[in-house]
Amino acid sequence: MKRWNQLLFLLISFLFWFSHFIYIPMLSPYIERIGGTYSMTGIVLASYGLMQFLFRLPIGIVSDLLGKRKRFIVLGMAISTTSCLVFALTESVGWVLFSRSLAGVAAAFWVVFTILFSSYVTEDKLHRAMGSLSFAVVFAQLLGMAMSAWIVEEWGDHAPYWIGAVLGGLGLLLSFFIEESKGQENRKPLNVREMVVVLKEPALLKASSLSILAHGIMFTTIFGFTTAYVLSVGFKPGDVTLLVFAFMIPHALSTILSGKTFVPLFGAWRTLQGAFLVAAMFTCLIPFVESLGVMLLLQIMNGFALGLLFPLFLGMAVEKIEHEKRATAMGAYQALYAVGMFTGPFLAGLLNSIFGLEASFFFSGFMGGAAFLLCLLWEKQE
Repeated sequence: MKRWNQLLFLLISFLFWFSHFIYIPMLSPYIERIGGTYSMTGIVLASYGLMQFLFRLPIGIVSDLLGKRKRFIVLGMAISTTSCLVFALTESVGWVLFSRSLAGVAAAFWVVFTILFSSYVTEDKLHRAMGSLSFAVVFAQLLGMAMSAWIVEEWGDHAPYWIGAVLGGLGLLLSFFIEESKGQENRKPLNVREMVVVLKEPALLKASSLSILAHGIMFTTIFGFTTAYVLSVGFKPGDVTLLVFAFMIPHALSTILSGKTFVPLFGAWRTLQGAFLVAAMFTCLIPFVESLGVMLLLQIMNGFALGLLFPLFLGMAVEKIEHEKRATAMGAYQALYAVGMFTGPFLAGLLNSIFGLEASFFFSGFMGGAAFLLCLLWEKQE
């Protein structure tokens, strides 16, 4: 494949995720401003993960059966753009729920993005190519979230959605020019019997269970209620940008250091234990902090700790699976961890409606503590 096609694909991927994350930090405060309760905010945040849980595997299966990828990427970009447009054109909690659900459906198409992009390169260049794709995603998340509060402060609540719609529309237009990789029809489709066999693998179940808890923490805090909380206690919108940088930069750095530095030094289980324990402790401290400097420190520690986890989960999910079944295992893993993306914020929203916004951080700390204990137990079993 031509180099320009890979670069075009990376640009489309950037636009796809940028349009998803440009409004994330200000979403929960926006829902409150238009009359949404904490429990309703939790439902809206949860809908994103629920849609991925419901649609990710069916999309992958249909894509495999048809042996085509490009049309799914075009459809995913179209749904993503539509989500931002509905956000921008409406102002009610019901439409916000619908729009965020659409974003979740669009995100479920990401599995096809990764399959098509991996087909552009030879096996020996696969890791470098996927690293480039991961960088495009992380950069889009960081830039989008960092700009969110400033955009709202300058141009109002709907501005991030309009920007997301315009850039999503650009990505949709560009997606018509990417190339369908040859030989896609040779890919073996997923089937129910194989899924059942793979799902019985203990290592996959352990990795998925821990990832559910880790995603629950992420989507309850930095991708959920953190912004609403810090604004409610007197922080300024500009401070939100600093908090995003404080979380996301160490988060990206630790994903690189996890396998290269921490696992060789401490082992996989000890790394997981330490990361979950740090995340649990520092998340529980958030409701007691009034200083911006201390809050930034907590975000740095949480971002770094959570970043250590996800590369280890990816390895655990497939390390004991036969090579020809690893794609199936990864599909199952991605579908399962989406459970944390909707149960975490949903339950946190219910708790917040009863006990206040502080409850979401104590609940996240509880999830981190539970994961730490599971890591201790499973290490002893091995």
